Amino acid sequence: MKQVASLKYGVMFKKAFSKPEIFTAFVQDVLGITFETDHVETEKSFNPIVGRVNSHFDLFAEDVKNRVIVDIQHERHEDHYDRFLHYHCVALLEQIASAKNYRPELQVFTIVVLTSGDKHKKDVATIEFDPKDLQGNALGEIRHKVIYLCPKYVNKNTPVAYREWLEAIDDTLDEEVDESHYHNAIIQQVFDSIEKDDITPDERAVMFDEYNDQQLRKKELKEANEKMEQLKEKMKEIEKDKERIEKDKERIERDKERIERDKDKMERDKDKMEKDRDKIEKDKESMEKSYFLEKQMMVKSMLANGLTVEMIAEITALTVEEINLIQK
Repeated sequence: MKQVASLKYGVMFKKAFSKPEIFTAFVQDVLGITFETDHVETEKSFNPIVGRVNSHFDLFAEDVKNRVIVDIQHERHEDHYDRFLHYHCVALLEQIASAKNYRPELQVFTIVVLTSGDKHKKDVATIEFDPKDLQGNALGEIRHKVIYLCPKYVNKNTPVAYREWLEAIDDTLDEEVDESHYHNAIIQQVFDSIEKDDITPDERAVMFDEYNDQQLRKKELKEANEKMEQLKEKMKEIEKDKERIEKDKERIERDKERIERDKDKMERDKDKMEKDRDKIEKDKESMEKSYFLEKQMMVKSMLANGLTVEMIAEITALTVEEINLIQK
């Protein structure tokens, strides 16, 4: 077992893979192209800047036909597919000097190593620029390519040509490797390059900075996620409040409708009561008239039969004045 620095640290990845023989072997195995270079640049950028962002490439090398970029990414970002596509396009656009010819002199290949994986959980994903017909056949016009490698998800279907590379990169993440498991001599050179005993103080300081930066970003991401969860909970409460308000509004509307119906019923009942009262009054007047007529006829009949006013008053409970009024 060998104690090594983790290749998740950019400083260690660049230390190992900036060696031309390691870079060349890795590129040829991953891309399946012939590539030769005796110089690999780190933190490469273009002057003048292409576009509005000053892009930096972790590892950058060229030969007579190809321009190859290798980038290492440990932290998970939502935009890393777009970011590395942007870097790739910058490496294309930098070659175009005039509008007379848009074909770049060098084919551009970008290899992105995502050491912590990503949400899609794929070992290999590619962006190929060559146009295809409707049957999916490539036209062979454009060979530029971006390839994303996730060592975390290496499996039996990962291409044999670079499966051991991905296994080796992933194996270093716990800072200990069993070198006897690897048969590629160049991979053994990678392990030798990042052996813990050979880490310089400056490299260790950069590793600490990277680690602290990663921890800080993890903390910020955790806090952001917690705030997002709190916001989601608040949104749920707001939605519940909205639903409750809507139900209350519906209930209020139903109550208003019921009150209106009750008002209409009260108005109808009031009208009915008014009509009933008028009828009662009329019936009362009619009954009083009938009663008075009956009394009048009775009194006249009694007078005709010779009864005195006093006797009639006693029998009918009428007053003498009322009898005298009828008599007239």
